[in-house]
Amino acid sequence: MLAVEHVWKRFRLGAFGRAEKVAVADVSFGLAPGEVLSIIGESGSGKSTIGRMVLRLLPVSEGRITVDGTDISSWRGGELKEYYRRVQGVFQDPFSTYNPVFRADRVFSMVRGQYFRRLPTAEWDTRVERALADVRLDPRQVLGKYPHQLSGGQLQRMLIARALLLEVQLLVADEIISMLDASTRIDVLNLLADLKAKGLGVLFVTHDLALGNYISERTMIMHLGRVVELGPTDRVLGNPQHPYSRRLVASVPRLDRKWSDEPDEGGHAPDGCPVHAAAAPESRALVEIEPGHLVGCFASPDAGCPAGAA
Repeated sequence: MLAVEHVWKRFRLGAFGRAEKVAVADVSFGLAPGEVLSIIGESGSGKSTIGRMVLRLLPVSEGRITVDGTDISSWRGGELKEYYRRVQGVFQDPFSTYNPVFRADRVFSMVRGQYFRRLPTAEWDTRVERALADVRLDPRQVLGKYPHQLSGGQLQRMLIARALLLEVQLLVADEIISMLDASTRIDVLNLLADLKAKGLGVLFVTHDLALGNYISERTMIMHLGRVVELGPTDRVLGNPQHPYSRRLVASVPRLDRKWSDEPDEGGHAPDGCPVHAAAAPESRALVEIEPGHLVGCFASPDAGCPAGAA
């Protein structure tokens, strides 16, 4: 369904745009219907930038993003409108999505105005109630309310219901539960799991490894704009090979340990670098070290790749 192929994103900086910052560098991955792919990384790793490029909120500097084999970069007008019928995004702060002077369900009426103008009111109301039921909301408790009268979890689920009204095939979920309490997080994650079972593809952008491990089949770890590890979630998080991935996994707090009891487990590179064992030292390509498990170059000052240092 979705293919991101050797995508770069560069931003011009400075008063005259003479400086350049590379936010995303040569990133490639695919997403199939009914699959959840977690993009994990610290702030500034480029994960949210990828989500915004998929949503066409940012242009691609180099490379291409395709849906069912068609490059979306040139779509305008009606083509782009139809794209948003299939692809939608939900972001971190639900409160900032709503205008506080309007009732929260205005997000539904805006969808109707763009895509369902000729639909009879009774049929539209039935669709809204069905979409709310799918996200476990009671229409009597949320319709007609202002944003400040609803919780963050309710507002976030209303945004997912808005996407369901369009019968989307791909949802970009960018840190959608980081501002929610623990119990509401599980509700939203279980909701995404239910939607996945119905064929929805989810690009799950997060900095939380535990959340990615809970919901995704595959995981992509990013660092400084590049993919350092990509593969089945149980292998990437259960047997991380890149030193950065190991540090991330080792940094996750555990209920059975106090901070002072934490051993030094992360960051040490295995002997040699699998990338440089298979490619030239200057290569930054990912290498498949086991079926479906790709690892990036260790050549960085803190990673200690012998070939990269040579």
